[in-house]
Amino acid sequence: MFPMLKTDRLVLREISNADAEGMFACFSNESVTRYYGQDTLDHIEQAEAFVDFFANSYKDKRGIRWGIEIKGSKGIIGTVGFNAWSLKHRRAEIGYEIHPEHWRKGYIFEAVSKVIQYGFDELGLTRIGAVVFVENEASNKLLVKAGFQKEGILREYMYQNGVAHDTYVYSILKDRE
Repeated sequence: MFPMLKTDRLVLREISNADAEGMFACFSNESVTRYYGQDTLDHIEQAEAFVDFFANSYKDKRGIRWGIEIKGSKGIIGTVGFNAWSLKHRRAEIGYEIHPEHWRKGYIFEAVSKVIQYGFDELGLTRIGAVVFVENEASNKLLVKAGFQKEGILREYMYQNGVAHDTYVYSILKDRE
């Protein structure tokens, strides 16, 4: 059974086919994808494929991705979760995005904090990593605020629109939260 998480203002829940429209709203927006390492979506079918990808990733224990919904509202405003989940090595990488209408309201910090807690307490993770474009100032600040430490730089690690970008690598460890 997929775990539902709640914060003061948010419900983090399983992503369903009905959420393809909300996902398309995020991933078709160049402001969202410019630091994402993936092409901006052009068709709703691509968002539907994301829904399937996230479901299969959870089923295969490779990742877990929650839809972010504001309490009392219908539809997701973004997603948050783990990819590169390794049960054997007790680690995963966190990822997230949110529609620009909801930027600078603290929603992602709230969601990330809850997902970190869940990763350590329920999934038994000892390390949560993050890889972020050097230019993504907002995400870099958010991770530091959430307790992540910058470990270094990965040169020309991700491509966006055919251009190689350097990324920072971060981590937070269970015993050093």
